[in-house]
This record gives sequence, C-alpha cells and structure tokens, in this order.
Amino acid sequence: MAQEPRKTAKMLNLEKKIKRELEFAIPELVNLYGLTGAAKELGVGKATLSYWMLKLDIEYRKVALAPGESIEIRRLSG
Repeated sequence: MAQEPRKTAKMLNLEKKIKRELEFAIPELVNLYGLTGAAKELGVGKATLSYWMLKLDIEYRKVALAPGESIEIRRLSG
C-alpha cells in the first residue's frame, strides 16, 4: 500500500480553512482557474502549488484540441 505524503503545517492549515483535503481541492481549482488562478484562490505562489501537486501525486497535463475535437475524462474506481 502506498504511503500517504506528509503534509506541511501550511498544507494542513489550508485544509482546515477550506474544509477539504488538498488532494481533491487542488485538481478542481486548477481545472476551473488554471494553475495561476488556483494558486491565487489558495493564497500560495505557483511554485508552492506546483510543489504540492508533485508531493500529493497530482498530475497536470495540457491538451490541444483541433476545432470540433473533444476530450473526455473518466475517473476509474479502485
């Protein structure tokens, strides 16, 4: 079983403030506002947010789509 990442005091305080685990809040915010906007929403710098994403094993990928193309994201259970 994978070991849970150790969260810093700043990470834990932010989780208490937003009442959500960062593992779920960060991807949602990045998808809504982009990396820069998500960092602003959380009150941290882009470098800090990027480090937290690495630490929490959150992947960030960019996709370019041609006109008329679409992409579907599915969450796999288990």
